[in-house]
Amino acid sequence: MSQAQQIHFGDTAARTSGPDPTQALRPVDGDRMILNMGPSHPSTHGVLRVILELDGETITRADPDVGYLHRGDEKIAENMTYNQFVPYTDRLDYLAPLANNVAYALAVEKLMGLTLPERGQYIRVICCELARISSHLLGLGAFAMDIGALTVFLHTFTEREKIYNLAERLTGARFTTSYTRVGGQTRDLPARWLEDVATFCDEVMVAIGESDQLLTRNRIWVDRTRDVGVISAADALDYGLTGPNLRGSGVNYDVRRARPYLVYDRLEFEVPVGSVGDCYDRYLVRMEEMRQSVRILRQCLKQIPGGSENPHHEPINVPDGKVFLPPKQKVLTGMEELIHQFLLVTQGVNAPAGEVYFGAENPKGELGFYILSKGGGTPYRLKIRAPSFVNLSILAELLPGHMISDVTAILGSFDFVMGECDR
Repeated sequence: MSQAQQIHFGDTAARTSGPDPTQALRPVDGDRMILNMGPSHPSTHGVLRVILELDGETITRADPDVGYLHRGDEKIAENMTYNQFVPYTDRLDYLAPLANNVAYALAVEKLMGLTLPERGQYIRVICCELARISSHLLGLGAFAMDIGALTVFLHTFTEREKIYNLAERLTGARFTTSYTRVGGQTRDLPARWLEDVATFCDEVMVAIGESDQLLTRNRIWVDRTRDVGVISAADALDYGLTGPNLRGSGVNYDVRRARPYLVYDRLEFEVPVGSVGDCYDRYLVRMEEMRQSVRILRQCLKQIPGGSENPHHEPINVPDGKVFLPPKQKVLTGMEELIHQFLLVTQGVNAPAGEVYFGAENPKGELGFYILSKGGGTPYRLKIRAPSFVNLSILAELLPGHMISDVTAILGSFDFVMGECDR
C-alpha cells in the first residue's frame, strides 16, 4: 500500500508557476493606496487584519496583523489543573474541538507515561477523524462561498449538522465538547452510536462526490484557484507550514505517518499530496483527506474492541484511581475511592517533573503542546504550537504580486481559525 498519493488535475507539467512574489515590482508613477482588509471582513474567517499596499489592484506589500482574539490561554493554563484546562482547548480550533481535546490529553499522558486501553484509543481516533471531516467541510463550504459558489456551502453544512448530532449524543454538547480527560474519556459510547457513524460515512461520501462534481471541473472555480497563491515546497518548509497547506505544496508529511500515535499505525490510509502548491491543490488535498478520513472511520468501526454496545465492558480509561476519577458508586461506598476523588478534584493529577512536546495531526496542521512541569497538578509552563498561526506567517511573502481579488481565494484555501491563531 502506497503511503503517498500524488494528486494531479490534467497535465500539471503545462501549468504555469503563477506570479512570483519574490520579484520586486518596478516603481510606477502615482500614489499607492493602503487598504485595511479586516479585522471585520467576512472572507478573513475571523478577526484577521491584513494591511495591504496597492498599486492599482496589484498588491505590493502585505502585513498580517493578528492578536485581536488573544485570550492568554497559555498563561491561564499555569493556574489550572491539567483537566481544568480541557475546556480551553475547545476554544482553540473551535471547528474541531474533539481533536483539540485529544491532542492536549496525549501531551499530558506523555508527560505522565500513560497509555490508554485499546478501546479508548479507537474512540479517540474516531473523534479525531470526525473532527477532521467537520473542519474540512466548513473550510470547503466557506472557501466556495467566498468565491461565489453558495450551493456547495449548503451541501457541506448539511453534513456538518450530522456530525454535531453525533457529538451531542456522545458528549452532551454540540460545539464545545470537552469530552477527553487525562487518562481517558468522560463516558463510553452510547448505544448504536457506531452504527450511526457508519450511516454518516455512507451519506457524507455522497455529499463529497456532489461537491466534487460542482467544483473540480468548474471553469470559474478553476480560473479563480489554479496558479493562484503558489507556495513552493522549499518555502512551505522554510515557513514551517504543516497539514494540508504543506502537503498541497508537494511535501509528503503527516504526523500520523511520521510519528504514529494512538492506533494510526494499524490503519490503512493514503496521504494526499499536491504538485504545484496553489489554491487548487490545497482544495484537492482537503477533498481527498475527507475521503481518507471516512476510510479510517470504517476501519475503526470494524476493529474497535467491544463494538457499540461493549457487552464485555472493555475499559476505555486508565485503570488508576489516582489518575482518573473512580466510578461514582465506589466513591459513595468506599473510603479509598472517596479520597482519590477528593484529591483529583481539588489538586488534579500528580504529574512528575519534566518537559515534553507532543504534536498531533489536526485538521489545520500540527497542533503541538509543550509542557514544562515542576511536579504537582498544574503545569509550570504550557506553550501551544498553533498551526493556523504558523501557516499565516507566509502571507507577507505570498500576497505581493497578486491582484486584490485573489486575496479572498488565498485566505479561503488556507482554512485557518483565528481562535487557534491568537490563543
